Amino acid sequence: MARARRAVRGGALDFLRFLASLLIVLYHFGAESPLRIERFHQVFSRGFLATDFFLILSGYVLGRAYGASTLSGHITPGRFWVRRAARVWPGHLMVLAAMAVLVLILNAIGTDAHKPSRFAWDQLPVQALLVHAWGFPSDGWNLPSWSLSALIVCYAIFPFLWKAADRVRHAVVLPLVGAAVVLVFEAIAHYGFDQALADLRLQFGVVRALPLFVLGVCLARAVEMDWPSEKAARVLLYGGVVVLVGWQTLDRYALPDVLWFDLPSLAANTVPIGIGWQWLMWLAGFPLAYGGAWLFHTYVDQPVQDRLAPWLRR
Repeated sequence: MARARRAVRGGALDFLRFLASLLIVLYHFGAESPLRIERFHQVFSRGFLATDFFLILSGYVLGRAYGASTLSGHITPGRFWVRRAARVWPGHLMVLAAMAVLVLILNAIGTDAHKPSRFAWDQLPVQALLVHAWGFPSDGWNLPSWSLSALIVCYAIFPFLWKAADRVRHAVVLPLVGAAVVLVFEAIAHYGFDQALADLRLQFGVVRALPLFVLGVCLARAVEMDWPSEKAARVLLYGGVVVLVGWQTLDRYALPDVLWFDLPSLAANTVPIGIGWQWLMWLAGFPLAYGGAWLFHTYVDQPVQDRLAPWLRR
């Protein structure tokens, strides 16, 4: 299992994680820039598609890290579910609680929270339970956590999904199966919801996440069966880059710390600030956002996980 864990950490995967997270940040906070950044290039309007990469990556990483243990019985489905819940819920609940406290403080001092419709108290329990991507309408609070809500369902089926993938004898079949599942769900989104799969409303996040997670699991199992070869992998890499770059010339639909970023737009509406200073304030949000994420991981989330680890091992 140690070899599997090392295989999914560091190097190219971490670099791709960084690029994907940067695109997501640009997409979510681009609306608060002094000028809509999609005016510079429409690629900035597609950052939400980087979430699809993370959903695929979740299936891939879990397959490489826990697949062998799942097959051997070293990790039972129940134990796997408990570990996933312990990894997801503590950090999620801490962030949600901090947001609730902040909203209470702002309201107590007579200042309504920015976009108060986003902080309806009746939507808080649904978010806390992480079921808001299961068809429950919830458009407020921690919006990006819809992916965690959807992944909870993916985690529930992972042990059975990996065992099914293990029965496939030919590695090349697995990516084809994963791609077929994505196409089936694309058809479901089109005919059932009248939207593209990537454009589904967040409350239907499970429909969007499940086929991508399945694809990631299929790819992980194929890699464990030594597919593709190194030569074929290079062809797929360079070919994929060329296709991705070329696709950016097509229409958008041709592709099947939040408060800080609000500050420039709020300030610009109340105090006259030069365009240069507006851009500087907006750009400063990126190191602050990544720095805040690092601080939360290092001093909050990781210590909690370290405290939970002995209990989970028992």
